[in-house]
Amino acid sequence: MNQKNSLGLNKCFLDLDDPFKLFEKWFVEAKKKEINDPNALALGTTSKKGIPSVRIVLLKNFDENGFVFYTNLNSQKGNELKDNPNATMCFHWKSILRQIRISGTLKQVDDKTADDYFNTRTYESRIGAWASNQSSILKSRDVLLKDIESFKKKYSDKDNVPRPDHWSGWNLKPSNIEFWLDGDNRIHERLKYILGENNIWTKSLLSP
Repeated sequence: MNQKNSLGLNKCFLDLDDPFKLFEKWFVEAKKKEINDPNALALGTTSKKGIPSVRIVLLKNFDENGFVFYTNLNSQKGNELKDNPNATMCFHWKSILRQIRISGTLKQVDDKTADDYFNTRTYESRIGAWASNQSSILKSRDVLLKDIESFKKKYSDKDNVPRPDHWSGWNLKPSNIEFWLDGDNRIHERLKYILGENNIWTKSLLSP
C-alpha cells in the first residue's frame, strides 16, 4: 500500500493545491486526538521597535480568507498589530506529531462578524471583556473582581450584553503556510505553500 503522496511525503500531506483544504484535514485530525484546545496557536507579533512577543490564542474561525481570533484591541498584541499588521501563527499538535506555521497580514473583522461571535460567548466571558483592561498593570486581583461585579450589575440581562468597542477579532490572511510532520532522527517532512500572483498557491519541499 502506497504510504506517500506524489512528492514523496507521508500520505497525510495528500495532494492538494489549496492549503486551506489541507489545514482543514489536519485540523479535523487534531480535534480527534488533542486533549486540550486543538485550536490553540502561538501568535507572534512585534513592537514598533521590532521587539517580538508571542502568546497562545484560540482560533475561532477559518476559511479561504484567513484565520480569525478575538481579543482586546488595547492589549499588547492589539496595539502591536495596529502598528505592524504582519504576524505569524504556529499550531503544534503533539498528539499527531504535526505542526503548521502561517505568516501573513492581519486586519480587523467587521463589526457584524465580531458581534455575532461575541454573542456566542458565555455571560461571564462577555462580562470579562468589559471588566479586564487586558495587559495593563493590575493593582490587585480584588480590583478586577470588583469590576466584574460592577459590570454584572450594569448588564444584568444575560441575553443583552453589548460588545465593547475595544474588543473584536483579527483575521490573518496568509502569504505562506508550512505543514510539518515529525520524522525519525529529526528528518522531518515539510511542505510549504506560497501565495503568488493571481492568488495561486505554489508548493515547495523544505529540508528538515
